[in-house]
Amino acid sequence: MSEALTHEQVLEQAQLWRTEGHGVALATVIETWGSAPRPVGSQLAIRDDAAFIGSVSGGCIEGDVVTRALDTLSSGKPEVLEYGVSDAKAWEVGLACGGRIRVYVEPVTA
Repeated sequence: MSEALTHEQVLEQAQLWRTEGHGVALATVIETWGSAPRPVGSQLAIRDDAAFIGSVSGGCIEGDVVTRALDTLSSGKPEVLEYGVSDAKAWEVGLACGGRIRVYVEPVTA
């Protein structure tokens, strides 16, 4: 949707989706190093049908984070994702900014 949203807006939308009966995962930037696209604390809420709101990378890894968040919703287990310039996956998904980013993905529960 948009990366210019506040944390409160992302969390409010996640809560709304939950009250509507959707499964929701939350991805949060927990660590950055070097030239990272978004600061620590940036969040992305992902609905069980792959709709999302917020941003953890300005767009370069969102697709992969959404896919992994859907896996997290299926398993019910949180996961830490890491993308960096030395990681081949980072280049595949577009994180070529020269930095590193760690993202914590967790299912939102009541």
